[in-house]
Amino acid sequence: MTSKTLDFGVFHNVIGGQASKTTKTCAHTNPSNLAENPPFPLSTADDVDKAVQAAQSAAVKWGQTPWSERKVPLLSFADAIEELSEDFAKLVVQEQGKPLWLARLETAKGIELLRGTAELTLPDTEIEVVEKPYRKVFSRYVPLGVAVGIVPWNYPVFLALGKLGPAVLTGNAFILKPSPYTPFSGLKLAELAQRFFPPGVVQALGGDESLGPLLTAHSGVNKVSFTGSTATGKRVMAACSQTLKRVTLELGGNDAAIVCADVDPAVVGPKVALQAVVNSGQICIAVKRLYVHESVYDTVLAAMAAFVKTLKMGDGMADGVMLGPLTNELQYGKVNDLLGDISAQGQTVVVGGTNGDDAPAAGKGFFISPTIVDNPPDKSRIVMEEPFGPVFPVLKWSDEAEVIRRVNDTDSGLGASVWSRDMNQASRIGDQLKVGNVWINTHGELQANAPFAGHKSSGLGAAFGMDGLKSYCNVQAVYITHLD
Repeated sequence: MTSKTLDFGVFHNVIGGQASKTTKTCAHTNPSNLAENPPFPLSTADDVDKAVQAAQSAAVKWGQTPWSERKVPLLSFADAIEELSEDFAKLVVQEQGKPLWLARLETAKGIELLRGTAELTLPDTEIEVVEKPYRKVFSRYVPLGVAVGIVPWNYPVFLALGKLGPAVLTGNAFILKPSPYTPFSGLKLAELAQRFFPPGVVQALGGDESLGPLLTAHSGVNKVSFTGSTATGKRVMAACSQTLKRVTLELGGNDAAIVCADVDPAVVGPKVALQAVVNSGQICIAVKRLYVHESVYDTVLAAMAAFVKTLKMGDGMADGVMLGPLTNELQYGKVNDLLGDISAQGQTVVVGGTNGDDAPAAGKGFFISPTIVDNPPDKSRIVMEEPFGPVFPVLKWSDEAEVIRRVNDTDSGLGASVWSRDMNQASRIGDQLKVGNVWINTHGELQANAPFAGHKSSGLGAAFGMDGLKSYCNVQAVYITHLD
């Protein structure tokens, strides 16, 4: 249990075990009402140097600490977050905009991920043992040293903990860089972590877009784990290549859902629609394209439209709200531009979007109504681009091989789902999808002991599971013989 609470109204960097003020600060707005939020630190190159030096010093002893002893503070940290989970959830609503129920779920899933990670191990692997003359060969995983986690704004708690846990469990010192749109929760997580980890093991730096390049180019950083857009991920990888940093990239997705002819439209329609619009579509693995068999197309589409119309949109702290705003003005502009293209191309909007009667005013924040586009052309922007907003196309299919080709016809390869009562058909389709994550009759599930990876332009390497742990390590082969 935590001995004292945190002040959730004041935000500082965490460097070397201490709160650290900066000469300059910045403030963003609450996306629901555009009220100005409290200031957060703008880190400089000097702040980065101090954090990296502290991390390098801490990593030496922390990396030599037995695995079982590194696990203990990680679990205590998870307990402390749970004790303050309501405070963290409200903080997420304030800075990110999602409704309180979803912010609570995000926090709970982050805690679950942290605890699940703590139960994983990377044992040595015996390769060869010879008794006479004695010879032993085995491999083991050793920490890299200093790891940086660059976290986006859509799930600031969950994704921060998803990087922090594996990094420190494997013996690295960890520096968290939260998004400038959602810096609060990451800074507070790092502040809370000081009660459980030695100084320098967990740190956090606030900043604007100039901070990321300072970290990715720093010679004292050994690993960068980045979650964000594909375009930015390429720049991160290019920067890391200059010093041969290890890098893990979880990038954009254009996830498809394939609905087969044998489903119950009244059951599957709302389930898939929710996966497309939850968090106002701001999820890398949200359903972005929905392919429905022509025999059930009309009934599934009607079920989705009816469901979407029931979702209350508004400030995340208001009762009954299911959908909040987009998190920032930049993303709001991008989605509005996409809606403009849908209108200009004369595409059919079933609900939301350009249908003014389906776009209620939820407030003066960055609100966009859930929008369903009826069977647009495969090469249209709404099909080819990732909206990262509550806007998605529904497309007809009739031939199994053809729908598989259409789903795979993208540079993205993060995830996809298949919905069918026929498990042979579902598995047959799923086996041919070129993505890192395949879901059958579900979508978007993640867990600590399963790898999460993107294929093609959706990423490099893996998070979570054994592969996620290994990404924070160097593999080392050990050869032992006895002298005569």
